[in-house]
Amino acid sequence: MNNTPAAAPRIGFDRCIPLDWATCALRVRAGDQDPQAIETLLDAAGLGMPSRTKTRSVINGMWLDPRTELVAFAERGIGIWHESPEVSVPALCWGMAITAYPFFGKVAELVGRLTTIQGDCTAAEVHRRLAETYGEGEVTRRAANRVIQTQASWGTCERVDKGRRVIRKPPTAITNEALIAWLIEAAIRYTGRAISVSGLASAAVLYPFRLDQSLTLVVSRSPTLELRSEGSGAPLAMLQSR
Repeated sequence: MNNTPAAAPRIGFDRCIPLDWATCALRVRAGDQDPQAIETLLDAAGLGMPSRTKTRSVINGMWLDPRTELVAFAERGIGIWHESPEVSVPALCWGMAITAYPFFGKVAELVGRLTTIQGDCTAAEVHRRLAETYGEGEVTRRAANRVIQTQASWGTCERVDKGRRVIRKPPTAITNEALIAWLIEAAIRYTGRAISVSGLASAAVLYPFRLDQSLTLVVSRSPTLELRSEGSGAPLAMLQSR
């Protein structure tokens, strides 16, 4: 019997990515901006070479060079933006981040859950719960703070008391049906399992957004999602089987 403890999951997202950097990457992926624009932003930030390399890696994983199984998902996100340029760019970046980086998704889920009742939580509460999966230590704590800082830059929360407390901001209403379906797909990909349709509206990992459509109808009309009823419970939303 192998008694070696399982290794903690890979963190991956350990840099602060301001919204203008993430937006620039989206525009580059869409072919609407020259790739050099990202280098210009990183130049202006004055990052040292190690930090610049790690930051570029995080940005690549989101939009510019996602994992093979996420390429089509990223392209659908770009397609939504091309068809409706007025849609929420933070929502598109959020969907890619929680899908490409489970650590980002876990921090989002914890912030969403911990701020549900009173609207705020402490960073220490997030750190304690992350430690259960990713282990205790400065690396996990520092990465979590950078993810929270990123989420604050994207307008979803506010850090106060020198970053020790996180306040949830009012959610952004999402009315575009294609974007709602895409965000639902992102949540399912993050969790790795089907989600009850009745639970989608309050899914903690999507805490910054209010999905303002009939979600049953959205899922039923999506080319990438399907509804499945099991017994007398609420129908489940899942990825279409190929």
